[in-house]
Amino acid sequence: MSSQRISRPVCILGLGLIGGSLLRDLVAAGETAYGYNRSPDAVEEAKKEGFDVTSSISDVLSRAQGDDALVVVATPMGAVGEMLDAIAEHAPDCGFTDVVSVKGAVLDAVRERGMAERYVGSHPMAGTAESGWEASHEGLFRGAAWVIGFDLACGASGAGASGTGAAEVPASWVELWKDVATLAGVVHAEVVPGRVGVHDAAVARISHMPHVLAEVLAVVGDQGGALAHSLAAGSFRDATRVAGSEPALVRAMCETNAAAVVDVLDEVLELLNEARESLSCPEPDIAELADAGHSARIRFKAREASGARGGESVSPVPVSSRPVLRVRPGEGEWVQVLIQAESLGARVEVF
Repeated sequence: MSSQRISRPVCILGLGLIGGSLLRDLVAAGETAYGYNRSPDAVEEAKKEGFDVTSSISDVLSRAQGDDALVVVATPMGAVGEMLDAIAEHAPDCGFTDVVSVKGAVLDAVRERGMAERYVGSHPMAGTAESGWEASHEGLFRGAAWVIGFDLACGASGAGASGTGAAEVPASWVELWKDVATLAGVVHAEVVPGRVGVHDAAVARISHMPHVLAEVLAVVGDQGGALAHSLAAGSFRDATRVAGSEPALVRAMCETNAAAVVDVLDEVLELLNEARESLSCPEPDIAELADAGHSARIRFKAREASGARGGESVSPVPVSSRPVLRVRPGEGEWVQVLIQAESLGARVEVF
């Protein structure tokens, strides 16, 4: 997919870690891309590096309207409503996507404004604990999963009338879906289809809950005082790394996906309570938990490493460990292919 070109310019709203890295990668790939950021300081820094950016939302979206650009909302969840309103006012004909880590709340906001037929949700599974334009860099998305939604193609229920059938969607939406998928390919990410509910349930387990646990572990370690800090090494550092994320970003992720996070938290608390009971016995024993955790980690590492020799990529673009399905958007049983890929955690190649 990286050999394909996006059929329209790309306008990025928000130039933090994700939006800024996306702008860098698109420009480096020869795509026409420009952006907006609220902070004049970030805009000036980006301009100094030669990027086409502005701090005027009306100007950048008016330009996008004239270009029939693909608009990418790359702001925190708290600013999404404002961005959608601005798109509706200044770029009423543009298709758009977003890179917010929670999809249900964004889709609700899109539907409330009657903009669903111009929207394809997405979420690149990439990032660091740093934020802002200064944290952005080329290559952030290389080899990462980039989830792309397809709820509109499945009907109002998100699964089609029969649970698997495709819904009639405008040809313009299919072209928009293809462009969002192509955008992911241009920056060397891998397209993994995922409907809103499935996505939010999955990221609650592998993204949002790790943030909650990292915050807890960081607090518990800190309460051990100077000696605990002095003795802390790799396991503590790795387990608490994401606690270094901006608190407002962690809140936005977890609070807007609260129902799914609570479901997972219930599982975590059950396992922790079982561990507590086992350790409180006269003969402490957490063998079952240790064995189960070890096996789960081995399964994850086996899948992660299956696409590379010796655990490292031998190509400039990492060899994928995800199964692959091919899809031709808008033709044949393409929605069923996306549903199958979703169930397998597979990537899709668009042709």
